Amino acid sequence: MSRLERLLGQFVTRYRWLVVLASLLIAGVIATGMGRLTFVNDSRMYFSKENPQLIALEALENTYTKDDNIIFILAPDNGKVFTKPTLAAISELTEKSWLLPYSSRVDSLTNFQHTTALDDDLIVEDMVIDLENYTDDDLERVKKIALAEPLLVKRLISSSAHVTGVVINTIKPGRSQHETQEIALAATKLKKEIEAKYPHLKLYLTGGVMIDDAFGVASKDDMSLLIPLMFGILLIVMAIALRSFSGTMATLTVIILSMITGLGMAGWLGIALTPASANAPIIIMTLAVADSIHILVSIFHHYHGKATRHECIAESLRINLQPVFVTSVTTAIGFLTMNFSDAPPFRDLGNIVAMGVLGALFYSIFFLPALMAILPIKAQQEKPHNRYEKFGKFVVRKRGPIFITMLFMIVMCVSGISKIVLDDDFIDYFDHRYDFRVASDFAADNLTGLYVIEYNLQSGESGGINNPEYQQTLEDFANWFRLQDHVNHVYSITDIMKQLNKSMHGDDQQWYRLPGNRELAAQYFLLYEMSLPFGLDLNDRINVDKSSSRLTINLVNITTKELRDLEELGRQWLRANAPESMFTYGSGLSIVFSYISERNINSMLFASVLALVLISMIMIIVLRSFKLGLLSLLPNLMPAFMAFGLWGFVVGQVGLAVSVMIAMTLGIVVDDSVHFLSKYQRARNEHDFGAEDAVMYAFQTVGSPIMTTSIILVCGFTVLAFSGFQINSHMGSMTAITIVLALILDFFFLPTLLIKLEGQK
Repeated sequence: MSRLERLLGQFVTRYRWLVVLASLLIAGVIATGMGRLTFVNDSRMYFSKENPQLIALEALENTYTKDDNIIFILAPDNGKVFTKPTLAAISELTEKSWLLPYSSRVDSLTNFQHTTALDDDLIVEDMVIDLENYTDDDLERVKKIALAEPLLVKRLISSSAHVTGVVINTIKPGRSQHETQEIALAATKLKKEIEAKYPHLKLYLTGGVMIDDAFGVASKDDMSLLIPLMFGILLIVMAIALRSFSGTMATLTVIILSMITGLGMAGWLGIALTPASANAPIIIMTLAVADSIHILVSIFHHYHGKATRHECIAESLRINLQPVFVTSVTTAIGFLTMNFSDAPPFRDLGNIVAMGVLGALFYSIFFLPALMAILPIKAQQEKPHNRYEKFGKFVVRKRGPIFITMLFMIVMCVSGISKIVLDDDFIDYFDHRYDFRVASDFAADNLTGLYVIEYNLQSGESGGINNPEYQQTLEDFANWFRLQDHVNHVYSITDIMKQLNKSMHGDDQQWYRLPGNRELAAQYFLLYEMSLPFGLDLNDRINVDKSSSRLTINLVNITTKELRDLEELGRQWLRANAPESMFTYGSGLSIVFSYISERNINSMLFASVLALVLISMIMIIVLRSFKLGLLSLLPNLMPAFMAFGLWGFVVGQVGLAVSVMIAMTLGIVVDDSVHFLSKYQRARNEHDFGAEDAVMYAFQTVGSPIMTTSIILVCGFTVLAFSGFQINSHMGSMTAITIVLALILDFFFLPTLLIKLEGQK
């Protein structure tokens, strides 16, 4: 490869203007794809089409209706819902909510369909009618009715009647990617309108639509805030490290070209941006710096008036082409293996970053040297003492104690993996800078939660929901759930049936029970459905041929592990107490999210092994040494396991974000060890150094760029830690920790291991 390296150096310096212009032209063509980029703000984007929990959820929604809602939580400042001003606000909000984009159903305290009996007639009407003429007794009567209604308490009204909710279900036609944002903006406008007219009220806005909108807002926030921040940090670090205006500007140009290459290719390939993949530019910017730093440091190292600028550029390419090529390819492999992820946004992130990294490779070995051959370079005074040479001597001298200390450190850190719990909380994906998160926390603390388990319970026959045995089993199942921890509310058609039976017996409380007669139950349901106004029918509770019904369990303050455990207990109850036709798995968006981390980790295990095998093969081929290739695995693989261990000690919870960590970081941390081993092997082969001198040579030649690139990588991924979106924040934190540990192992463990294994040769 030496001949190729020399020819490359000669080519880029001789045809420097042509190379620069060609590189800019290529980047410009690719950049036009950025105009095709779109944002996806749908919480379901994290689920693949093959996800079994998602398939079950879509089957349930196709049978009934999709639970794509907006929830207004109204909190009066006096803590009393049943006052005329508050009920008037609820009534007005209910009426105007029907006018929100794609609104299909509105449920509130005032339009709740309350049933009463008048002689032999069943009266079904809004709970609040003619509010202007209500007396205090009327308000107290409505309050008493509402707080005795199971379908309202902890669903639309709190037990203490201090807050209430209005739920709007929407059906988006799917004609535009802006439908979610359109609904969210209209709902936010309505919220402000009601708050302005009724200043005694505080409104909170949450629900499924607002979750989806928050995903889109998080993507745009990260791109608008974190990318400029990262750009500024890179500029400062490079200016300090390179101490060269031309070198800093050239590197910034490479960074920009690499970033727009990744995003432009994403646009041409039709890859949409999500909260996870929207941070690809930050990762590309961070990784693109490393190659440029190594090449520039070598140029400046040789340029002291002893050689021409073009000779220094050619020499830098000669000694850096191999490690730069290897680090770029291995990094790309690490990110490309994210295609095995069960979450499509991580696949997109991996592909965008991989394209950006390969673009950075091209610009680093063609555009950067050619540009440096044009720009003026100021000769830097050579330091009489190299601090990294001194550091290398220290490591060689104290190699025994250092090696033992590093082994102890590795074992202690890795032991923390046993403390990790697989858990996730999709509400906690967003921090409190987002109004949606504040509203969701308030709703969970005061009224209802967004965590839901839903069941499509089959009777096994047409009209079977009227079967007394079916209804009793359904009632028993609902009552069992009401006794479980974290269960806030259970919505079952048996509550409607019991209220109808009571109403048809003169509102006698003793008849608040299931009728126990199939024909009677069928008549009750028919009479009730005929009395319901448009938009408030039972299509969201009962299927078309009345062979099955929907059971909904709302939960609060529950982790995904607890949610999975509760769903499994529900299955066990059905298996033991219900007929075979009723047995089913729990569904709902919360259930799908609760399994995504586990599914993603399982899918990424193979990806991590594949990345490890491919990177190992590349290292063995490039280093031309089976021993060094395998030896390099330790400092490359251990940092990820150590980071998981430290995470286990400090945080203890692993979610969707860190499920791709090993495969992703494996390609990144290889960079430093490749450069160190490359220089170590060059010292052994070209200078005939022993192991100890070769280690010191490696420290002297690449110690500074390794430290600089590591600092830049840590800064880049630490910026991600400031994201308001937890997946990005945890990914950034874990990656930064991994890179720090990799630097420690490369500076202490790898050199001492090399001397221990090769010192006698």
